[in-house]
Amino acid sequence: MPGTGPHAWNRPEKRMEGLALDQLLLSMSKFDASDLHLKVGYSPYFRVAGILRKVEAPPITDSLQVEQAIAPMIPEKRRGDFETKGDLDFSYQGSNGDRFRINVFRSGGQTHAAIRRVRSVIPTFKALRLPPIYEQLVERTNEGLLLISGVTGSGKSSTLAAMLDHINTTRNEHIITIEDPVEFVFEPKKSVISQREIGTDVPNYDEALKYVVRQDPDVIFIGEMRDGPTMLASLQAAETGHLVMGSLHCADAGSTFARILEYFSQDQHEFIRSSLANSLAGICCQRLLPAIDEAISRVPATEVLLNNSTVRDKIRRAEDEDLPAIIASSREDGMRNFTQSLCELVEKELVYYDTAMKYAPNREALQSEIKGISTASQGLVGRARR
Repeated sequence: MPGTGPHAWNRPEKRMEGLALDQLLLSMSKFDASDLHLKVGYSPYFRVAGILRKVEAPPITDSLQVEQAIAPMIPEKRRGDFETKGDLDFSYQGSNGDRFRINVFRSGGQTHAAIRRVRSVIPTFKALRLPPIYEQLVERTNEGLLLISGVTGSGKSSTLAAMLDHINTTRNEHIITIEDPVEFVFEPKKSVISQREIGTDVPNYDEALKYVVRQDPDVIFIGEMRDGPTMLASLQAAETGHLVMGSLHCADAGSTFARILEYFSQDQHEFIRSSLANSLAGICCQRLLPAIDEAISRVPATEVLLNNSTVRDKIRRAEDEDLPAIIASSREDGMRNFTQSLCELVEKELVYYDTAMKYAPNREALQSEIKGISTASQGLVGRARR
């Protein structure tokens, strides 16, 4: 079967018609594509503004086309990982300065690839159109656990990069990142930065986190908190005076706690909740929506939970169902829920009403919120006319 057995990087003698991968990577920048998919039997696909679009190119006919195109980009010491595990994550810098997060994987005996484009310029909070609380939270948080949650493709990496770069620009800190793979590359400004890549600099997250506190960090960034040992090490570092930042794949603040607890057995939940109550600084959840302005492409809807005495008590008591009401009633403190954020996006004419409704967790609540703002605006106009 094509695609099985030794791979292209071990078969240099066999060549096929080339896949113009360098040109495809350059075209990602031209079309502002976030992802490129290479699958045997299909033409290449770009993801533009969240939508898959077929590239006008012949279909990929054999795994060798993918393997031969990818082979020069794979770090030498990582090639054996794909042979044994069937998938591989690594980073690559293109000729135009953009970096790419590349995942090569087997499917049905064929070799496929998913390539995420990471822009060469680290974004700012303003460029990402994030609410002011994101910047304020980073400025006032020197220790504790700060989580950015969202589904795949919701901009978590860009948000965390903006946060890290803000610290790098404004504070004299030692920042250590542990990433799989390294995406944004930071140049030292006020801070000293060490970026460690899984598989290249350290074998896995467990090994990296085992000794990280001995490396005198002020800020620890963990690319993805994907299992119990990683989460436990993060909580322990946060409780000992470090600022720990990382991402989770969750839809909202409430499900973030459920996601964390899934990593641990039932008899550990009370301890984990106590640790979270003590160390959590905040949870910022986000999802990207198609924007009205095509030049903007997508804008984030956000939900923010900040830890305070009330939230701390709810976390300890496992009363997560009360958190949405606390978020909704704490706007003055900087908290916000998706309904309030969607209403704001509609009011500012950044997204269409129908788009906001499509993404709303509760359509009736969003209708009521938008109607309330509309009624208040009409009242102000009426008083002005009188």
